[in-house]
Amino acid sequence: MLLIAATAAYANHKPAPPHAISESNVQQLIVQTRTKAKLLESSTGVHDGFASFAKAHNLNLGNISYSDYVVVRLLYEASRDAGFWNTHWTITNLEPVSDKIWQQWKRVINPSFITPTASAECDELSALYSFLVTRAGVKGVGLFWPTENHTVTVWVVHLAKGADIRVVVPTSQIFLKVTDSFDTRKFDPWHQTSIHEYTRRDVPDSFEIPKPGFDCFLRPVDKYAGASDSTLQQIRYLSKGVFLKILDSGAGRPRCHEKASQTTWPDGGPICILEFCRGHAGGEASSVKSCVLCG
Repeated sequence: MLLIAATAAYANHKPAPPHAISESNVQQLIVQTRTKAKLLESSTGVHDGFASFAKAHNLNLGNISYSDYVVVRLLYEASRDAGFWNTHWTITNLEPVSDKIWQQWKRVINPSFITPTASAECDELSALYSFLVTRAGVKGVGLFWPTENHTVTVWVVHLAKGADIRVVVPTSQIFLKVTDSFDTRKFDPWHQTSIHEYTRRDVPDSFEIPKPGFDCFLRPVDKYAGASDSTLQQIRYLSKGVFLKILDSGAGRPRCHEKASQTTWPDGGPICILEFCRGHAGGEASSVKSCVLCG
């Protein structure tokens, strides 16, 4: 009787099974970002971008962390308005934190390249970028107000030798032209006396992103992040055109053969814009019958 009672008591109080390791929380997003950034270090497009960046600031290549640059560049292309992660700038009048973006991402169950994953204003997008970069281990990124009604980010680079440099990272194209991108000189980053590093934890590492949305974030990184700066800027404007329904219908939409010669991938060869659409849709070529850009 005692043995039976002890067995019953153990059954009622047996240890809870260990929690399964998440495959799609914030911690995993950061881990995957850093892993993919490491692989991108050998990409021609990324290497050329770094060389141009260093030349623009008269930097010795050994005076700045190449790995930090790759992380900063990757997360810029991913999280900016109409970037890899399909965020969309709109007026929200919310505080400069990214909480609402993460709440929207919590609902991304059936992602599509023609639909934004989240809509946010410039200050929210800048907070998102700053949070992600800081969480990925790069120091010196914070919010910058070039005007009283606009927010971008600045990366303060502490050089091994010499004075600090400030790099403007525009998380939207507000007040900017197509030629303005990462490290734009349109805004003077020294206009603001201090750049305070963004240390707020907008969401915990355990915050879950639905797996379809998580996979949707990583897919375009694999496909496009190694491209040249100019190609990535063109892709961004194509995405924005889809969001704004400028390129989704009508007799004036571009055809593949008209656009193919204008877009180059990391290998230097032209590619049909249809592949961009198929890549964002995440399916095989046969699963996309037509392209909202090309027909």
